[in-house]
Amino acid sequence: MSPIVVYVLTALAAVVVVLTRLRLGRSRSAGKLQVGRRLLDVHTGAGVLALVVWTVFLVADDDTAFGGSVAGIIAIGLWWVVALAGLSILLRWVPARGRHAAAGAGDGWSQGPWLSLLAHLGMVVGVGVFTWAYLTKIV
Repeated sequence: MSPIVVYVLTALAAVVVVLTRLRLGRSRSAGKLQVGRRLLDVHTGAGVLALVVWTVFLVADDDTAFGGSVAGIIAIGLWWVVALAGLSILLRWVPARGRHAAAGAGDGWSQGPWLSLLAHLGMVVGVGVFTWAYLTKIV
């Protein structure tokens, strides 16, 4: 695997963070149920921080503080926070059961959970690739 794969996955991860914020940041949310504002803020905040730290880590020289192992570990830790928050966001698609279960809101961007599944499961795979690339010193 080449570093170019990591760069492409970094750009895709940025798209996931931005689109998740755009889809769920409005008062009327996409999907079945509204996502808590704090969960969305964690996803967006950690995503922006991860993107900045990871990008600086990727482009900085290895002998500088920004290109060193601590910056890489911090970035990967932030990416895992984003991935776990994304999986938590996916829980809104779990069907509600019971007598008092409410019907979900419509989703104007896609029909069903497929866009969210693709984005957030892809994020988990991408973060796994980031971790592997870091541990094997590809980046």
